[in-house]
Amino acid sequence: MSQQQYPQPQQPGWGGPQQPGYGTPPIAPQPPKKSKTGKILGFGCLGVVALFVLIGIIAAIAGGGGSGKSGSAGEAKPAATATKGEKATAEKDAAGGKSGDKPKSSGSKDDKAKKVAVFKVWGTAAGGVDITYGSDSDTRQGHFKNGAFEATLPVSKDALYFNVMGQLSGGGDINCSVTIDGKTKKGHASGGYNICDAQLNAGLLGGWD
Repeated sequence: MSQQQYPQPQQPGWGGPQQPGYGTPPIAPQPPKKSKTGKILGFGCLGVVALFVLIGIIAAIAGGGGSGKSGSAGEAKPAATATKGEKATAEKDAAGGKSGDKPKSSGSKDDKAKKVAVFKVWGTAAGGVDITYGSDSDTRQGHFKNGAFEATLPVSKDALYFNVMGQLSGGGDINCSVTIDGKTKKGHASGGYNICDAQLNAGLLGGWD
């Protein structure tokens, strides 16, 4: 009795028909389609930015127009002020005085600087007289001619005193004086080589004595 032969099962990949799942490359999944939502959002953001830029331009134009108006108003105000000032000046002039004028005090430094000191020596002196005059910071030489001598100096605000001295060169009889702002000091000398001396001192509270 012959044995019945059964077909041998073929292994996968040995030339027989390949079974599904063995050796067959898997099919790659298709990539998902791009969504249109991103494009829509992008265009929306660009629209918002453009809107803000447009608003900024409109605001800048409006601000420029406002500043121009304020500048015009600012230019008009000084004119009104000047008009008031002119009226005030006219009123003061009509009242007999100019605006800004202030009475100067008699004891101010400016008045003191404008004053002058007057020095005098007079009398008889056969041999002549040696004369010196000035202040504590300015001493000068004088000349006795025809029986008299006179000179002036401006009164400086920081001077402590002004004086005049005349010394007889031999016999004679002389007088001397120094005057500032109506205040006078006098001196006298007689005989050989005697000295006539007169001096005004600055007062602590102003004036001369």
